[in-house]
Amino acid sequence: MAAVGSTGVGAVEPLVLVTHDGRTAAHARCTPDRAADVVAAAADDPDGIADGADAVVEHEPGRPRLPALDLSGLDAGDRRVLGACGWRRPTEPADHEAAGGFAEHEATAVRDAAADLRGRGWGDWCRDRPLGGTWDAARAADGDPCVVVNGHGNPADALLLASAPFEVLEGAQAAARAVGGDRVVVYASSDDARAVEAVREAAERYPDPAASVDVVAGPPEYRAAEPTMALEAIEGNHRLEARLRPPGPEKEGLHGCPTLVHTPRTLAYLAVALREGGPADTRAVTVTGDVDAPATVELPESETLAAAVDAATVDGEFKAACVGGRFGGVTRSLDVAHAPEDLAEAGLGTEGVVQVLAEDRCIVEFVGKRAQFASETNCGRCVPCREGTTQLAERLRDVYDRNYDAAGIEELVRVMERSSICAFGEDAGRPARTAMAAFESEFEAHARGRCPAGRCMETTEGIAQ
Repeated sequence: MAAVGSTGVGAVEPLVLVTHDGRTAAHARCTPDRAADVVAAAADDPDGIADGADAVVEHEPGRPRLPALDLSGLDAGDRRVLGACGWRRPTEPADHEAAGGFAEHEATAVRDAAADLRGRGWGDWCRDRPLGGTWDAARAADGDPCVVVNGHGNPADALLLASAPFEVLEGAQAAARAVGGDRVVVYASSDDARAVEAVREAAERYPDPAASVDVVAGPPEYRAAEPTMALEAIEGNHRLEARLRPPGPEKEGLHGCPTLVHTPRTLAYLAVALREGGPADTRAVTVTGDVDAPATVELPESETLAAAVDAATVDGEFKAACVGGRFGGVTRSLDVAHAPEDLAEAGLGTEGVVQVLAEDRCIVEFVGKRAQFASETNCGRCVPCREGTTQLAERLRDVYDRNYDAAGIEELVRVMERSSICAFGEDAGRPARTAMAAFESEFEAHARGRCPAGRCMETTEGIAQ
C-alpha cells in the first residue's frame, strides 16, 4: 500500500485505488474504515479487487499514469501531464524513473522542444507565447541564467507541485541546462503548504541535479504571482511592485541575472514533451465556483469549456462562467474551445480556471466585487492600473445610482488593457467588459433599481423610491 497525492478531483476523494495484473478498481470517498476493509480484502483475494468498487478499468500492467476511470472528473481524456497525480508517490524517485523520468536530454533537444511550447498561466513570463525567443534572449544576456518556477496561486500548479513535483523539477532542470543555468528557484504561496513541503522533499531527493534547487514560500496576495513581483518576493522585498519593462526578466531578472520565469504547468508540459517526443495538445483546467467540489482535469485544446464544467456538479442551475481566473471573462456560452486563440477570440482568459456561477448569482455584484478587489490589491506602480481600477469600481457602484455609463466603462477598460505595465492591470477590467456584453439587460435593470437575481434588494430598494 502506498500513499499518493491528490488526483485534483475533490469530489471522489479520499480515493483508494487497487491495482492487480492490469486491472484497477477505484473506491471513492472512502472513510478510514472502508479503506482498511478494501486493503484487507485485496490482500486476501487480489482477483476480487472489483468487489464493491465504484469503477473498474483494464489497462497495461505497469501503466505509468492514472488511467481514465468512470468517475466524474476522472473520465475525461487521457491524462498525460497530470498523469502522475493520484498514481505515483509524489516524492519517490523510483516511481518517476519507472515512468521514464530523469532522462537527460541534449540542450539542443530541449530548446527544440521549447521552441513551439506556449507558456501556461498569467504567472508565466511567456503566457500563451512560445518559449523559444525568451530562452534565446536569456542565453545571449550577460550573467549566469537561472530558472524560477512560479507556482503561486493557480490550483493546477499547486496540484502539480504537491502530487507530481518531479515532473516540474525535471522540466526546470532541462530548462536550466538548455540556457546554461545552474540554479532553480521554486516559488509558491505560503497558503499552499502541502505543495511547498512536497516539492522541497522532492528537490532534496532529486538524483544528480544539474542545477541547485531552492524552494521559497511567498506571500499569499494575488498580485504576488505576477512574474516580476514574484522575483521581488523571492529577493525578500516586502513591498511588491511590478518591475518596469523592458528589460524583461530574461535579460535582467532575479538579482539582476537573466531569468526564465515559468509556471509548473509549463515545465511539466516540457518534461512530458521531452519524454514522449512531442508536446501534449491538452490544457490543465480547474473548475471551481458554484460546484460540489473543485476539479482539475486535463482536456484536449479542441475540447470545449462545457466538457470541463461536466467534470463537476453544479450547485443549482448554470448561469454563467468566469473563464480565465480572477480577472477572467464572463460568458453565458460554454461552446468555446480551450485553445488560447479560441478563448481570446471569445474575450475570455487563459489562466486555466473556470469559475461556475449559478442562477442565483448577480452578475453586477460579481464584477463589482472583482473591480473592488483590483482597486484594493494592485501594487500602485502604474497610473492606468492604480487609478483605472479605482475608477472602474466607482463606475460600477454608480450603476446602483441609476448612472450606467457603458461606453465610459468600456473606454476606461481599453485604456487599462493598453497602457498598464503588467498583466494585473491589463486583465483587471475584463470581468466588467465581458459581463456588460453578455448580461447587458442585468446592468440596465440595476440602473432602474431592480436586481434580476434578487441579491441586491437592500441597495436597489432605496434607489427605487
